[in-house]
Amino acid sequence: MRIGELSRRTGVSIRSLRYYEEQNLLHPMRLPSGYRVYGDTDVVRVQRIQALLEAGLNTQRIEMILPCLTQHGDGIGLSCADLYADLIAEREGLLSRMATLRASVKALDAVIAASPAT
Repeated sequence: MRIGELSRRTGVSIRSLRYYEEQNLLHPMRLPSGYRVYGDTDVVRVQRIQALLEAGLNTQRIEMILPCLTQHGDGIGLSCADLYADLIAEREGLLSRMATLRASVKALDAVIAASPAT
């Protein structure tokens, strides 16, 4: 399939797909004309990239993780033990940032509650 079809099947813009290629996350075959050609496995790969981006990972981290993802019955698992600790640390960082944001919301709530309604 060509890039437009991959875009339609994944809901990801063509621009993003090209960016994923630049970041070494996608590796399409090239026709002699230069057109990119993708397979069905690229649909799954793009879906995984999207899920990891939504989880807050950057493209450098995703590049390291993608080769280690494997499908297990009801979900995706990590087959590279050395990356497990990295993901735990990433999760802890997210939780820390969430705690900071919650504290900020609480402080804003206090200011709003103490302010006269306009």
